[in-house]
Amino acid sequence: MKRAELVFVPTPAVGHLVSAIEFSKRLLDVCDRFSITILVMKPPFEPSATLNSNTSAQSLAVSHGHIKIIDLPTVNRPLEFLQQSVEKYITVYIEGYKNHVREAIASHVLPSCSVSGLVVDMFCTTMIDVANELKVPSFLFFTSGAGFLGFLLHLSSRYDRVGTVFKESDSESVVPSYVNPVPASVIPSFAFSSEGYISFANHARRFKETKGIIVNTIFQLESHAVGSLSDGETPPVYTVGPLIGEHPAQHSDHQSKFDKVMMWLDDQPLRSVVFLCFGSSGSFDEAQLREIAIGLEQSKQRFVWSVRKDPPKGKFVVLEEHTSHEEFLPQGFLERTSGVGILCGWAPQVEILAHRAVGGFVSHCGWNSIMESLWHGVPVVTWPLYAEQQINAFQMVRDLGLAVELRLNYRKDGVDHFVVADEIERAVRCVMDGNDELRKKVQEMSGACRRAVGNGGSSSASFESLIEVMLASSN
Repeated sequence: MKRAELVFVPTPAVGHLVSAIEFSKRLLDVCDRFSITILVMKPPFEPSATLNSNTSAQSLAVSHGHIKIIDLPTVNRPLEFLQQSVEKYITVYIEGYKNHVREAIASHVLPSCSVSGLVVDMFCTTMIDVANELKVPSFLFFTSGAGFLGFLLHLSSRYDRVGTVFKESDSESVVPSYVNPVPASVIPSFAFSSEGYISFANHARRFKETKGIIVNTIFQLESHAVGSLSDGETPPVYTVGPLIGEHPAQHSDHQSKFDKVMMWLDDQPLRSVVFLCFGSSGSFDEAQLREIAIGLEQSKQRFVWSVRKDPPKGKFVVLEEHTSHEEFLPQGFLERTSGVGILCGWAPQVEILAHRAVGGFVSHCGWNSIMESLWHGVPVVTWPLYAEQQINAFQMVRDLGLAVELRLNYRKDGVDHFVVADEIERAVRCVMDGNDELRKKVQEMSGACRRAVGNGGSSSASFESLIEVMLASSN
């Protein structure tokens, strides 16, 4: 049987790559008429900052014989653009891969089959040009939620109307994809700078050139946002989430640490443990780590804490492990909390959230983490750090009522970027002690997520519609 060949071009970052692979695997599980090639760029910063993206990709994809991973060569990093904005730098960096993408398709795909379509990430809209050259359709794979997708699409129309970027002095903005007016304090940082704003506005304009937008969400969670995108100008939106690995991942590099954490959880009571984890790049300075420790100890709750200290100034590599936590934690903390909590550097997030002992999740509110927490029915405490995480936290707390607010407006290295122990203690107690209404809502959304991917569910139906369009393009 001839298969329809799709080429994926994800942004070279862990969360984007993992989501792309999970989507690829789900697509092949639903329909056996595809084969998929994933082109993996080198990370835009120091390689270890992405936890060896290509190795992770290979291990995630190994169970599927019809997913092929191609590691693209290194390109020069245009560091001069980093001073303008991270978004501009990443955009220019990925544009530098356009010829490598052309060559990889010519060398590794076209000799054996024809390409049916390109699936590009939100930062990779320059690759739509490659799809056009091949005379095949392009699809956008959007790794965040429909609310943030609507925000990005709003940028260009807003700029055409008012001619300026957002200002911190702005009070609130009406963004169609959010139920409530959005305060300036949760607008993503890039939207306050000309380079960052215009980079994303230009990407969003190109979103509209695609044949469809694939979003890792479910309609029942973001019905308002999805509805706002039915404006006659935006391509069809396919809600295919939650994209979460259903089978335990292999942790060969961290197996002993994985076993230690999971064995400790096995001994804890039902929903008695709060889990603190801030993503693959989330870290804090020593003063903030000490404050987290004090807050946890004051809360008197059991905990698993993924401790990540800031890298040296000017570096992007997050330190994975620390030889001695005593160097920066309060004196006697480890002794006083022995048996009550466990500290780790790396943490198997999905497996921990799935454990019956976990009852709360202090999170940076990256979209993958939000979807994982909802899938497993674990309420979130919001502690956003960077990117779109502030507006994700706002959506979870204000629009959806599915999270406890610790901070909505925290920005890493921002002016008000220190959270004191009493705030941490209050938020942890709130999520762990008797917040039955919130827990019930989160459990109901967990059920909705599982029904969405089941037979006849909204995400399954969306997948079927998407597959019809993709297969029609291959004929």
